[in-house]
This record gives sequence, C-alpha cells and structure tokens, in this order.
Amino acid sequence: MPSPQLQAALDAAEAANAIIRRAYRGNFAVDYKSDASPVTEVDVAAEKAISAILKQRFPAYGFYGEETGRDRADADYLWLVDPIDGTKSFVRGYPMFSVQIALMHRGELVLGVSSAPCWNDSRGEILHAEKGQGAWLDGERLKLANASEIAKTTLSTGNLASLARKPDAWSRLGGLIPRLHRIRGYGDFLHYHLLATGRIDAVIESDVNILDIAALTVIVREAGGVFTDLSGGAVGLDTTSVLASNASLHAQLLQEIAY
Repeated sequence: MPSPQLQAALDAAEAANAIIRRAYRGNFAVDYKSDASPVTEVDVAAEKAISAILKQRFPAYGFYGEETGRDRADADYLWLVDPIDGTKSFVRGYPMFSVQIALMHRGELVLGVSSAPCWNDSRGEILHAEKGQGAWLDGERLKLANASEIAKTTLSTGNLASLARKPDAWSRLGGLIPRLHRIRGYGDFLHYHLLATGRIDAVIESDVNILDIAALTVIVREAGGVFTDLSGGAVGLDTTSVLASNASLHAQLLQEIAY
C-alpha cells in the first residue's frame, strides 16, 4: 500500500495528466520566460491542479513549483513540482515530456513520481518510489542493469552546454565516448526511465534544475542506482548536473569525467 504522501502525489499526477492529455496537440497559449524557455497555460493549470491536491492533504508542507514558485519553502517537508518537464516537446507535439513530483524531508529526497502522460502511444508511463520501499512500474519492482565495464556501457546524455564550455571536461567526455558500447541522447524523463528499468546503463547531464530531477533521483536510487552531480556531490536544491548509474559504473565514470 502506498503511503498517504505517495498516494497524494500519484493522485496529483493523474489530475495533471488529465489536463495535459486534453490539451496535447491542441491550441493553447505559449509565452516565454526570461531565459527564452516556453511556458504554456497548460503548465500553469497542471501545476495549480497538483498544488490544490497536495496542499489540501498536507497543508503544513511547503511547495516549490516551476510555475508558481515557493510557498513555505522552509517547512520540514517540501514538495518539488515541475508540471511539464519538457515543455518544448509538449509545444512541438511530441511526447517526450513528463509530470515530476517529489517530496523532500529536511533536505533529503524521500519520494518521487515521474509520469509521462502521452508516452507509449498515449497510454502513459508512471514510475514511483519511496525511500526504502523500492521503485515501481505497473506493480513491478525496478532494478538497474548490472553492467560493470565501460566497454559494455550504454550511456545517454542530456543537456551538455555547461560541460561543453569547460574544455578539460569536454575533452574527458570526448575521450570516454569511443570506449563505450553505445551512446545515445534520450533526454528529459526518458533516459532516467530507461536507466531505472535496466534498459540503459548510465546518464550524464550538465544543465538541469532540481525540479527536473528530484523525483527521478529517488526512483533511480530505489532501483539500486547511484545519483549524484558530476563532481560526485549529493543532490540538493542547487544541483545542476547529473551522473547516474549503478554503483560500479558510477565510480568508474566519475573518475573519468568529474569536474
């Protein structure tokens, strides 16, 4: 049985999913933030639906949303929400976007729900996890692949702009790539879902926001993985990069590309 917090997050994700599915590939207003990233009326409506459920069930918890900002951010428990992670994909009509809901307790991520409502022929895909309770998809407990050699590793990369601006780090990544079995760029929620379900072996990104990865951090860890930033540091509110894999590969990859 899910905890009350996990059930609330799952219900909030489903409320957001319903709003997103109705609007997907339809007509909606698009605006742009100061960093030129798009935001739609659907993002805002989905976040308000999530917030309403979470605040109604846990009024003492804080809330940090991509669109509506922070409320009671100093509370012991803090919800972290991105209503549409991958808005550019949503705007352009392809299904590589997701609803991300996580819960942090005194700085530690303890719960995550990652829901891709229009993925898989619009059937959707929802992964969820709680600290100490495993990571799950459709009632099946998830486990990372057990690859232990770089030569047998499939690596997926996401946003790499900051890494590319660091010549030494970019050179180290370039030196790693020919030694891998395969490199891909699935991006957004997808490569973390593939990692948690054992279908790829590692993920590297250098330009993320905590709201993009908080839920996925819990999911990957509960599936047996190690999830840090690119220096090996713990994931927190200020994290902007990711190295995620199983323990054996994580240690090897960190030695190769840490910056």
